[in-house]
Amino acid sequence: MTSRDFDLLSSWQFELPVELIASRPATRRDDSRLLVIDRASGRIVHSWIRELPQWLNSGDLLVFNNTRVLPARLFGVRVLTGGRWEGLYIEQREPGEWHLLCETRGKLTAGERIRVLPVKSRALPGAVPDPGESGLILQLTEKQSDGSWLATVDDKRGVREILEQYGSIPLPPYMGRKVADAEDEERYQTAFAAEPGAVAAPTAGLHFTEELLQRCAQRGVLRTELTLHTGPGTFRPVSVERLSEHQMHEEWCRLPAESADVIRRVRGMGRLVAVGTTSVRTLESAALADDEFPRGWEGRTALFIQPGFQFRAVDCLLTNFHLPGSTLLMLVAAFAGFELIMEGYRQAIAERYRFFSYGDAMLIL
Repeated sequence: MTSRDFDLLSSWQFELPVELIASRPATRRDDSRLLVIDRASGRIVHSWIRELPQWLNSGDLLVFNNTRVLPARLFGVRVLTGGRWEGLYIEQREPGEWHLLCETRGKLTAGERIRVLPVKSRALPGAVPDPGESGLILQLTEKQSDGSWLATVDDKRGVREILEQYGSIPLPPYMGRKVADAEDEERYQTAFAAEPGAVAAPTAGLHFTEELLQRCAQRGVLRTELTLHTGPGTFRPVSVERLSEHQMHEEWCRLPAESADVIRRVRGMGRLVAVGTTSVRTLESAALADDEFPRGWEGRTALFIQPGFQFRAVDCLLTNFHLPGSTLLMLVAAFAGFELIMEGYRQAIAERYRFFSYGDAMLIL
């Protein structure tokens, strides 16, 4: 395949049997399978995530994204028409001003009010909420170029407190349910989630239990954390055929100074193992932004990693299996090589691995 072919979205498609899409998590976090790819030899081995410590060396450093998923999915009605409305909180631009994705029938207009219903009184999916019911009032103020909206909020409390009352955990569309249940509330967060701000989980981290972390530590594997608040772009497919025309979504991330210190001590002795593509994007963004990497860094990144990218920070990658045509698949192929990754995906499909957020994992050495 030529470099020109990589610019075509059609080059990144593959056939995935629908029954391999994981709509529910494994019984235990560490019950997932693990496809291990050795870049140097091209060898592919089938393993289990609970056997991860045997694939790591003493002195290696696991780097986790400690973001926490907000209950950012909202349901309500348009006050003027009574029509159903669904929204996704993205971020707070200023106190009392939210950035949102909105979905409804018809055309929304600036100045229109939306009544968001509390979790405890939300109508079941498919039912029409009562427009007279009390709730949070959002007033749309400005439509953005990407179709999202800015809105004012008639509640002076903090974002987290408001969302805990009115929102639910947002799930990817392929899971087949819009409203998260009790299992999702627990399993769609990592065991080490600490920094609220994401609208999607850093899914490679979902496999880790305290027991697995302890066994990694007993082998001499170190760990540290960073933060990238996964944004709504994770739900949006690439919509252009030429990737050179794709505008990557922007996300806030931070590499704390103390984590940079740990990386500095490890480099040259052990491998830096990024847990998830969000960790890769944070580390590589920090390396691009600061010639003296590793040291503390914070900012917004729209880094699009695709074949031809020169990695400066990451030595190994633990990741889930990604959607056809997704920028995450392109990142993984940039790291391991297109043909090797596609062979790994072919084997994973043949061996009935489970795909996407609640699915199995891949370790690239």
